[in-house]
Amino acid sequence: MSQPMENTFKTRLARGDTLIGLWLTLADPYCAEICAGAGFDWVLIDGEHAPNDLRSVLGQLQAVAPYGTEAVARPPVGATHLIKQLLDIGVRSLLIPMIETAAQAEEMVKAVHYPPLGVRGVGSAIARVSRWNRIPDYVQTADDSICLLLQVESAAGLKNLDAILAVPGVDGVFIGPADLSASMGFAATPNHPEVQAAIFDAIARIQRAGKAPGILTSDEALARSYIAAGCRFVAVGVDATVLARGTERLAQAFAGPDAPKGVVVPAGSVY
Repeated sequence: MSQPMENTFKTRLARGDTLIGLWLTLADPYCAEICAGAGFDWVLIDGEHAPNDLRSVLGQLQAVAPYGTEAVARPPVGATHLIKQLLDIGVRSLLIPMIETAAQAEEMVKAVHYPPLGVRGVGSAIARVSRWNRIPDYVQTADDSICLLLQVESAAGLKNLDAILAVPGVDGVFIGPADLSASMGFAATPNHPEVQAAIFDAIARIQRAGKAPGILTSDEALARSYIAAGCRFVAVGVDATVLARGTERLAQAFAGPDAPKGVVVPAGSVY
């Protein structure tokens, strides 16, 4: 028994397609399945800022699998042992947060590859990713199916962006507007002109290096401007905030004139 190893998300990024995604933060397979069936090209299972652990990520992978939507996973930190666990439960596209140097990028490339190219531990025979050895050539073919995306989200990361982009094995670089704005001294203001200038400059540099640029924003106009600038994997919303703002609007529609108003989302909001 075997299965195709091609990661079409990775393939489509490499040929320049624009892929639209949704951030998953509710840490629940039922919610993940609803979102996976909505028509997005990819969903991001967030282990950095959402209450996910290895088992909850696994449940969401299983829920998303039938829908043809790529499940990208973000660990809380770029640690080799955490990446190994995610790969073994079936994650094949990863977004690694807070990359600031080429040395970190090289470490992440090694973490997703088996020896001799990397340091990934060989335990797939007892793991979901190889269907418990029902994919007999998994170890020999796995490296080609992994999509490695690095998140650059600080002034230091931008300073070293060209060196990070020069590291072989990096498929794309994701700009994190929220942390970047804080790092630049404009916390909670990702639409500040200086932050936006830095983002658009980074998009252009990533493109010139032959990598796929990515970003997250819930501001539709801003998302479209990033796409026009060349972003190729763009998350356009977050499950938790879609639920929060949607329920607020519904409640407000039936509330009296003295009822509290819903949250006003500022222009340029990431989440």
